[in-house]
Amino acid sequence: MKQLSVNSGQWSVVASSLPGPDDITRVELSNGITVLARSNFNSPSVSVSGYLHVGGLFDPDEKLGLADYVSAALMRGTEKRDFQEIYQAMESVGAALSFNGATHTTGFGGKSLAEDLSLLMELISEGLRQPVFPDQQIERLRAQLLTGLTLRAQDTRDMAGMAFDQIVYKDHPYSRPEDGYPETVQAITRQDLVDFHKKHYGPRGLVIAVVGGVSPEDAVDKVRAALGDWQNPDQPHPPQIPSVTPLEELVTHRVEIAGKSQADIVIGASGLARKSEDFLPASLGNSVFGQFGMMGRIGEAVREKAGLAYYAYSSMSAGMGPGPWAVNAGINPDNIDKATELIRAEIKRFVNEPVEDDELADSKANFIGRLPLALESNGGVAGAMINLERYDLGMDYYLRYAERIEAVTKEDVLAAASKYLHPDKLAVAIAGS
Repeated sequence: MKQLSVNSGQWSVVASSLPGPDDITRVELSNGITVLARSNFNSPSVSVSGYLHVGGLFDPDEKLGLADYVSAALMRGTEKRDFQEIYQAMESVGAALSFNGATHTTGFGGKSLAEDLSLLMELISEGLRQPVFPDQQIERLRAQLLTGLTLRAQDTRDMAGMAFDQIVYKDHPYSRPEDGYPETVQAITRQDLVDFHKKHYGPRGLVIAVVGGVSPEDAVDKVRAALGDWQNPDQPHPPQIPSVTPLEELVTHRVEIAGKSQADIVIGASGLARKSEDFLPASLGNSVFGQFGMMGRIGEAVREKAGLAYYAYSSMSAGMGPGPWAVNAGINPDNIDKATELIRAEIKRFVNEPVEDDELADSKANFIGRLPLALESNGGVAGAMINLERYDLGMDYYLRYAERIEAVTKEDVLAAASKYLHPDKLAVAIAGS
């Protein structure tokens, strides 16, 4: 369905409700923590989101998955509360809290009534600063992690994605799965968890956003009370990310998984980092290519017209480093060659011909129109504020978002597409029987 453009008058009304420099409070605590706060007194609740620079990049090869294991164990028991007491404390007030590991960072997110923000901050502080890694809970968690890895080994989509990363990011940290392998998770001891936490967890570079029915001053005070005295003088700096060596030819790898009626394929290359000036042109181009409507050109060509795929779309992941730009498809194993050639043909068209005017206009309207929806909730705003800080976008980024989107031209999209995707220099990863 064609999207209608948002005119300047409509956008000015929308922009007045978006987070910006006039209503985001940013405070740096003396120990290196950055606090972002925004009030929303129309809501009785608060959402908290944050991250610290601890991730899978710090894992040794022989114990890959260590950072992920630690993050999953933070709420299994602390110096003040055991596993049951942590969850009883949350359930008693209807709060929620979770931690998650990633390649570059460990993230956390929670929500509660505004009146219970102090309790939520206490639980965040205990998880980050005082986990005790109880033996019984650690072994239960290990069993869950190993079960997940067993399931991953039988999942054609997951295995195609892993094979793709190993081609595109050969000899690069991004080639390693952040949740590790069965043998590396088995090798991790409780002492490894304790040592990793003691060394790597600390306040420097930690960012936390608080949004909801609380004043910015009160939010900052509660963060300071919970985390302001945290110190770790030995906390290491994040490692430098090496550059990615571009592919020089078409490289294909197939993972055999017996007994599967569906094969999954991932075709693409290394893309761009979030801070790249190509981000918006590439994002809009990716929408045309394999996202908008019924999964864009890829969905129309491979699934709708040719009938070769159960699903087909493109994805572009841009983070701290150059994420993948790829086409993903689930197909009948008999159609692998046909689908691969058709996808490559669509890539060739995408990098050699400008997108159509109406294709770009539709995607622009979609990007502009969905932003207010993404920022309707406290959690959405907290996550957006975190991104402003993580990628140094500037506090006025969302206020100028429509202007930035509208400024992207067909030529910009074509330049971005041809810069990162080359039809004869692609990774083709296939998993199935």
